[in-house]
Amino acid sequence: MTWRHMTAISAVLALFAITHPLAADEPMGASHLVAITGGGLLYDNWYEQVGVDAPKTTHPSYPEAGKQEGAATWRCKECHGWDYKGKDGAYSKGSHYTGISGIRNMTHSSVDRIVEILSDKKHGYDGLIPKEGLLQLAHFVAHGQIDMDDYIDRSTKKSLGRAERGERIYQTVCVTCHGADGKDINFKTPDNPEFIGTVANANPWEALHKIRSGQPGVQMISMLAFDAQTHVDILAYAQTLPTK
Repeated sequence: MTWRHMTAISAVLALFAITHPLAADEPMGASHLVAITGGGLLYDNWYEQVGVDAPKTTHPSYPEAGKQEGAATWRCKECHGWDYKGKDGAYSKGSHYTGISGIRNMTHSSVDRIVEILSDKKHGYDGLIPKEGLLQLAHFVAHGQIDMDDYIDRSTKKSLGRAERGERIYQTVCVTCHGADGKDINFKTPDNPEFIGTVANANPWEALHKIRSGQPGVQMISMLAFDAQTHVDILAYAQTLPTK
């Protein structure tokens, strides 16, 4: 699903949400679901989702303590983390450490206020992300987050879901693109392969975000029509798939 073209599949999932309530901290209704899904994709990689060239410079607000450079520093997830906790979460150390806080404190905040923050000089997304995109991103920040510590054991990186239930969903939905063993799509290179099982075990927070929102710039189904327990069940099963 790209920014310019919402797929029919996403529309069906949005309508499905009307009769299938989301998690307790998410609003119900098709329009909210579409906004949150789009926002989750933009949070991941807004320039891929919008369909524009990646920035060639490092974000002016990216801290000196950070170890990344160039386009990567413009992605929301790069500073605030896949678990939305920034310096207090999975990015508390390592190559993605920036010392920047997460966005958990913005849950249920005013969408208009979040748009103002995204558009200010510090973030600088006004004019880069279309206005409707900023609204979607704000909806995600305000209503689309979950506390991933409720679903993933931070010390072991293991999903707290039920793999047997996740298997039924994976093998009827995700299998179409990713294959029964999760190896039909290689995210990297033949010499350095990365599959669903690889990501689910190495970075379960990223995997859970993408299960919920999809993958920017491609027609990957968002599972937001289902509740958070379903998402973490899929993650649990994904962690049983081959990593190599």
